[in-house]
Amino acid sequence: ANLQEGEDWLYEDGEDETKGVYVAKLEELKKVGDPVEVRYKESLERGSVIDQLGYCINSYREAAMSTDPKFDHIELAEKQKVLNECVEAEAWLRGKQQQQDTLPKYATPALLSADVKSKAEALDKFCRPIMTKPKPAAKAEAPQAKGGEQADEGKSEPEQPASAEAMETENPAEGST
Repeated sequence: ANLQEGEDWLYEDGEDETKGVYVAKLEELKKVGDPVEVRYKESLERGSVIDQLGYCINSYREAAMSTDPKFDHIELAEKQKVLNECVEAEAWLRGKQQQQDTLPKYATPALLSADVKSKAEALDKFCRPIMTKPKPAAKAEAPQAKGGEQADEGKSEPEQPASAEAMETENPAEGST
């Protein structure tokens, strides 16, 4: 109805109006159209961001429950924290999805893609440092230190003759000047 009224005004009374009147009419139409556009964009984005959050939850849950040796150094209490965060994020998502499913398409969304993205980022920010914690390398540091010292000694020996050669070339050059 509003669109029809706007179109009628545009082709009848609106032909001779100023720019300010057109801007005011456009604002009136945007009050009706912008919420529709937001709901449409949200409905398009929602599925992919929910899938991303689900993937993030499942990845961290699998890593925390894994018997893979690369996660053996992580304490069980830390793994349990990751699992708890995953359960909490999944419960939040399920609750929001149920709210959204009960709403008609013309209602303001209860589950916004921005909220889902921020939840995924928060989960990642909490879980990543725990699950990517490097293994303690107490045994591996000793051989590396010895290798590093040998490499340093090897480097320092060639540097001394190089600097000595530079001095030798400087001396003849100074003598010829």
